[in-house]
Amino acid sequence: MEEKKSFLKEKIDLKSPNKNIVPITTSIENDGKLAIGGCSIQELVKKYDSPLYILDEKTLRESCRAYKKALEKYYPGKSLPIYASKANSSIFMSNLVSSEGLGLDAVSEGELLTALKGGVPNEKIVFHGNNKSDKEIEFAVRNNIKVIVDNDYDFERLENLSNSLNRDLEIMIRFTPGIECHTHEYIRTGSFDSKFGFGIEYLNNLFANIRDTKHLKLTGIHAHIGSQIFELDPHHDLGEIMVNVILDAKKFDHNIVELNVGGGLGIKYTESDDPPSIDEWVKTISDSVVKACKKNNLDFPTLMCEPGRSIVSTAGVTIYKIGAFKEIPGIRTYLSVDGGMSDNPRPITYQSNYSACLVNNPLNNNSDNKYTIAGKHCESGDVLFKEIDLAECKTGDLICVFGTGAYNNSMSSNYNRIPRPAALLVCDGDAEIIQKRENPSDLLKYDVLPDRFIKQN
Repeated sequence: MEEKKSFLKEKIDLKSPNKNIVPITTSIENDGKLAIGGCSIQELVKKYDSPLYILDEKTLRESCRAYKKALEKYYPGKSLPIYASKANSSIFMSNLVSSEGLGLDAVSEGELLTALKGGVPNEKIVFHGNNKSDKEIEFAVRNNIKVIVDNDYDFERLENLSNSLNRDLEIMIRFTPGIECHTHEYIRTGSFDSKFGFGIEYLNNLFANIRDTKHLKLTGIHAHIGSQIFELDPHHDLGEIMVNVILDAKKFDHNIVELNVGGGLGIKYTESDDPPSIDEWVKTISDSVVKACKKNNLDFPTLMCEPGRSIVSTAGVTIYKIGAFKEIPGIRTYLSVDGGMSDNPRPITYQSNYSACLVNNPLNNNSDNKYTIAGKHCESGDVLFKEIDLAECKTGDLICVFGTGAYNNSMSSNYNRIPRPAALLVCDGDAEIIQKRENPSDLLKYDVLPDRFIKQN
């Protein structure tokens, strides 16, 4: 059998965590077992059970700082990285990104409330969404949170609300720049055919309509071209397109002072992935905007970007315990774990790939057998890995899945009435709960039996 080099032996990029498979504090203990943040994974599971989400604080902070440093390095005007909280929304994450000077974007009242409870300043929060409710818009406005106008429905209600309050409201608009990226069709949000934003061909009409309102003040524009992107050229093109939109808005007496290029930078989930660094991505965006502004004798707007996955994904791992084995001779061996699609819906939804290892034997992924790791849910498609190399394993062993900080916890569910895992923060040998484990009884909290059924029983 050909010897394979473990991805755990790869040199860790401390300056751009998105280029690593593992958190930057990942290590192998003297006994050969896996540790993160100075904490033994095996000991954490003994104390907190499994499945278990773990976030590494140093990786999170280094990711935030990489965006801040790159923007300060390459962009001569004001700048603000804004955490896309849909990736992983919690009071803890809101507090951490705010402590690093980042803003936050939210798409619901729940995410807005979480951000505020986490201490994010109102003026650093932006409110997205293609179908905001009246209640959500009023919540944002009354809390002095800037609303990004996504469509005419948003526009009409904000105009009515500003008139009823007799109050000026600063707004941003989202538009689709028509840039295609080589990514999954379900997460490609910048093409002409998108549920998000105004078509670029409609902007002049929109600029005229906003000019004719009494209280709406257009101060910013936003565009987003996709997710898990490894290409730099589309983002270079985006900068120039957005500056041209600023120039068009000036013709209608709008002074655009904020330019938000969205997010989308990819991360390294597997050894074949090769995303640009955070520094390279920010440099590409910054150079494009600066060049276009200078060409058109335009003052530099505040440059905003909205990283989500590239902030939190690499910092997170999920730990599972192995249960049943099923060998189908000549076909495959199924290895079942105590979680699955309820704590990580991305494989069944997007056919997403990850990297993993055994906690007690992380460096030996050269087993003669390949394993298909199946979740415990009542779905044939609940498979986390197909044909993965692992060291020889047995019931009770622990598996660590890397790159699960984004869109795992935030997209989790209670399918099959399975409680959500606990989430831990690790740093310098200490572990702290940031989200409690659900219990089966918690799942009954909102169930109601109608009175007539109670009387019948």
